[in-house]
Formats: sequence, structure tokens, C-alpha cells
Amino acid sequence: MSDFIAAVGLVLVIEGLIYGGFPSLAKKLASEVLLVPENALRVAGLAAIAIGVGVVWIARG
Repeated sequence: MSDFIAAVGLVLVIEGLIYGGFPSLAKKLASEVLLVPENALRVAGLAAIAIGVGVVWIARG
């Protein structure tokens, strides 16, 4: 459980860096994501999940 909490904390740090350090870039990316088709977002999300699981598996192994 502590690994999960650490992972959530790292996600918050990364998002905070983007929004706090580069707010104009964050706004631009948020507006551009509306133009991407849902299927492309779904595939990208599933790929990110698979890569993330792989990275965690390798790091923990």
C-alpha cells in the first residue's frame, strides 16, 4: 500500500511541475486534446497503462 501512495505522490509532483512551471503549455495541451479522436486517446491511455505496468514490474523485479 505504501508503494501505491508513493506512486500517487509522484504523479502529483509531475502534474504540479507541469501546471506550476509551464501553465501556458498546460492550457495549450488541454485545448489540443479536445481535437484528438476518442479512439486515439483510448489507445494512448491503454498503451500508457501497459508501459507503466511494465516499468513497475521491472523496477520491482
